[in-house]
Parts: sequence; structure tokens; C-alpha cells
Amino acid sequence: MKKAKLPLVTLILLISAAISCSKSTTSTADTTTNTVPDVYKKIYGATSITSDGAYVYIKTKDLPDHKSAYYPTTNALYEAYSGTTFAGYTFVKNPNSIIEQTGTFKIPLNPAVNTAHAATPLGPIGIALNGVPFFNQYAGPNQPLTSEIVSFDKYYGHPQNTGMYHYHVEPLYLTTVKSTKSGLMGFLLDGFPVYGPQEENGTVLVSSQLDAYHGHTHATVDYPNGIYHYHFTSDAPYLNGSGFYGTPGTVTQ
Repeated sequence: MKKAKLPLVTLILLISAAISCSKSTTSTADTTTNTVPDVYKKIYGATSITSDGAYVYIKTKDLPDHKSAYYPTTNALYEAYSGTTFAGYTFVKNPNSIIEQTGTFKIPLNPAVNTAHAATPLGPIGIALNGVPFFNQYAGPNQPLTSEIVSFDKYYGHPQNTGMYHYHVEPLYLTTVKSTKSGLMGFLLDGFPVYGPQEENGTVLVSSQLDAYHGHTHATVDYPNGIYHYHFTSDAPYLNGSGFYGTPGTVTQ
């Protein structure tokens, strides 16, 4: 028995409709994907990363992907610790525990210098690649970190009283396990990137080699055309000096 043949005009219309649908679907998906620069996709600890063309929105639960004495003992990432911490201090655990957070970092997609250089606040001032917030160089209003350094865990982080785990200083897990001492560590709220304590040629940096905001401008692997960027150093102010180099976005929880 012969199969019925579709009229030529009908066949052409069906093929045209299929091609049209395919193009429409692909275009929408590509537009959505391309709004987030590839460099931001390196933030592997985010629960989502989106953009509206002006800002990048990074959501995180702030759960470090490394072991810590601050995880509850029932957590697979709990690890008792009694060694030394940042700057050779003997670790002394604080009374807090890591608690899952809900945070959204709103960061300018195209960072630019702001001559006002707003001071960094207490609390989150940026985000690390593993979704953990960066804090500034103070334990409280104009209070140095001296009394808190002893409570930094094996990877130089700790939680504050609401359970928000964070880094004030070099995030050791990122610089020694996930990346390198010269690698990208994350971003501050003004959109400028943060790098580890070494240059790509192996030079170990100290604060005196950086500007008042704890950064400088040159090309990096991620930004071959050059960009202003911050560095961690082993000496104060560790990550940021006299304020944001650019205009900071916001953090909502």
C-alpha cells in the first residue's frame, strides 16, 4: 500500500516552522548565557549567577567546601583542629558554628574607579570563588583583627555570631588546593577582582607594593587587556585598605 504524500506547499510550511522554532529557542538561550561573563562562572560555590546587563547577581549559601572545626560534628566536613593558623598563631576555636546563609551579591558588571572610595563596611565586602564572603581588616569598628586571628581555622576562615563563615585574610584552601597563590580568588562588591598574595611571576607581594586601596593595575590571565585588581597580603590590611576602588554594589540576606 502506497503512503500518502504531503502536498509540496504543506511540506515547505512545516519545514519552515520547524526551523523558525529552532532558531527562536537557541537565540533565547544564548542571550541568557552570554549576559554573565565567563570570569564570573569561575565562582563555583554560587547557587546561581545571573545578570541584567548592568549587574551580576550571585546567590550563595555560604557553606565552605573545605573541612573546618566550625562545622557541626555531624557534618561530613567537620574536622577537629589544634594546629597553627594565620601568622603562626595557635588555633583557639571561637564559640560559633557554621550556619547556612541566604545571600545575594549585586556587583557592577563593568567596574569603574570612583574617586569617593567609599569605606568598606563590617560584614561582607566581596565573595570568594567558593561562595564564602570576604570581610575587611577589622574585627569591629576600627578594631584590628589581632584578637580574632587566633580563631581562624586550618584554612584561615571562621564564622561570626550568626554563623556566617568568612575570610578576612588569604583563603588558604583556594590558594593551595583549588587554585594557586597567584590565582583569582573572587571579587569585591565594586566588581574589581581579587587575586592571591603572589604575582604570576612568583613575586610575593606586601602592602607597601600596593596602593591605598590594596591593589594595582596590570594584565592578568583573566584580564589580558589589564584591569585594576586587589591582592591578599600577609600583612595588614590583608585585602583592602582605605576603601573600595570603585562603586560598590550591595548584599542582601
